[in-house]
Amino acid sequence: MTERWALAITETGGALLAPLDASGLPTAPVRSEPDPVAAVRSRPQVARWVWRSTAEIYPRLLAAGVAVDRCYDIEAAESLLLAHEGRLGEPRSAAAAHARRHNAPVPPDPPPRAAEPGSQPSLFEPRPGTDLPFTGLLQVYADQLRRHESAAHPGRMRLLTASESAGMLVATEMNRAGLPWRADVHREVLQELLGERYAGGGEPRRLAELADEISAAFGRRVRPDLPADVVKAFARAGIKLKSTRRWELEGLVHPAVEPLIQYKKLYRIWTAHGWGWLQDWVRDGRFRPEYQPGGAVSGRWTTNGGGALQIPKVIRRAVVADEGWCLVVADADQMEPRVLAAISRDPGLMEVAGHDGDLYTALSDRAFHGDREHAKLALLGAIYGQTSGDGLKNLAALRRRFPLAVAYVDDAAKAGEEGRLVRTWLGRTSPPAAGSGEADEAGIPQEDDTQPSTDGGFTPGYASSDARARGRFTRNFVVQGSAADWALLLLAALRRSIGAAGLRAELVFFQHDEVIVHCPQEEAEAVVAAIRAAGSTAGRTAFGETPVRFPFTTAVVRRYSDAK
Repeated sequence: MTERWALAITETGGALLAPLDASGLPTAPVRSEPDPVAAVRSRPQVARWVWRSTAEIYPRLLAAGVAVDRCYDIEAAESLLLAHEGRLGEPRSAAAAHARRHNAPVPPDPPPRAAEPGSQPSLFEPRPGTDLPFTGLLQVYADQLRRHESAAHPGRMRLLTASESAGMLVATEMNRAGLPWRADVHREVLQELLGERYAGGGEPRRLAELADEISAAFGRRVRPDLPADVVKAFARAGIKLKSTRRWELEGLVHPAVEPLIQYKKLYRIWTAHGWGWLQDWVRDGRFRPEYQPGGAVSGRWTTNGGGALQIPKVIRRAVVADEGWCLVVADADQMEPRVLAAISRDPGLMEVAGHDGDLYTALSDRAFHGDREHAKLALLGAIYGQTSGDGLKNLAALRRRFPLAVAYVDDAAKAGEEGRLVRTWLGRTSPPAAGSGEADEAGIPQEDDTQPSTDGGFTPGYASSDARARGRFTRNFVVQGSAADWALLLLAALRRSIGAAGLRAELVFFQHDEVIVHCPQEEAEAVVAAIRAAGSTAGRTAFGETPVRFPFTTAVVRRYSDAK
């Protein structure tokens, strides 16, 4: 299987096809066939299909039972190439790329399509502004192959665009498979947490009770769902608050604090994963989020609605495998510190990351007198930019023992502070600095807040005009982005392994460093082995031969909530 073919869909639903050479040029006249599915099915020798957008074509193929091994997604590649050229945010459509190539007016990208809750993406929806002759599409592809050669590391850039395209295939297949979801269990959980629903769509019983407790604590009626109202109520009680975030509330002494924290937690569940969400998003025992590979600038995935990447643990009780099947839940252990070891080539840190055991324990034995917590804070502080107070002292100890690793992120931070671009190991590129002509013209959002992240670090605003905030972002970008690149290769290797073994297993969920496979119980052992092998393959493919290991904690469970 060495052939490469381009495929496009006509307005009437037919197919245009052409075989391509290594430079992306057609080797035979363009062919027109009435059925894209039949066109792909009749060419099993094709190793890679080149098309404008995976989301445009692949759902129809899957619906007909036709899967492809590899593809090249022209629009996904255009986004990566534009970023590498310092032009992130410019229109990424194939039509826009063609216009730029010919110095013609560049059409804007069409607005994002709103997700249809609980459904699979519609097949071949018309997309205004993306019309492009097939010959123009071929020109864009050939030009992209040439642009790869201008990258800082052409081979790595080719690997990045290939892995991003593989991620597009995985995302479409996961949407097709769906995450197993028991609506009856979900309703039981909501009843247990929130109590009965009142007619008219008002707050359920437990929220109403907590709202009454909060109002009683303040001695006046307070709307706990309105942060401004809560801040005013505390101000009247002589307590000044900047926000109603949990970590700020927990430091207060007031009878309203405990019911308010409970209210906020339950209110979030009610609004984000309550009865309305269940009705909208779960169909036929499956939750089908629309994944967006590379949806975040770091390369991390996002979803188009549905909140798939923020499923509360208590709601995970509703994620139940089919009868006779199980869920294999795998978490990559200390993924980002291991990635830092691989990309910095620090001999000491690579040695620490060269074992499957707890990395922070190994680190503490070498540099922190066995204090695991200090070791963890020091390493995460280096990655996320927590360099004050105890963090500064811990960082100094880390720098003495692992100078190349700390220098790697320090250099990235300095580049960000100076307004320069930084790249992941494979070549994914950070956005331009806010206030630069590139950022302003591209319309890149400006985010000035620095918010605590879920793993104890910080996620600075990625286009902040504050130099230090941008430095914290670029410091983390080179690690988090490289980890996202590794995760793409993990998914591609795991997908290939499952297919090659002829397993019935299906990838059904992915989030940063966690993957879930739904499989018959008798395939669980093989799936666990495939995940671990895929992690090793991804490490070698992304970073070359290093001592760094990428182990997983795996759990074979019937219910997602039992995995952690």
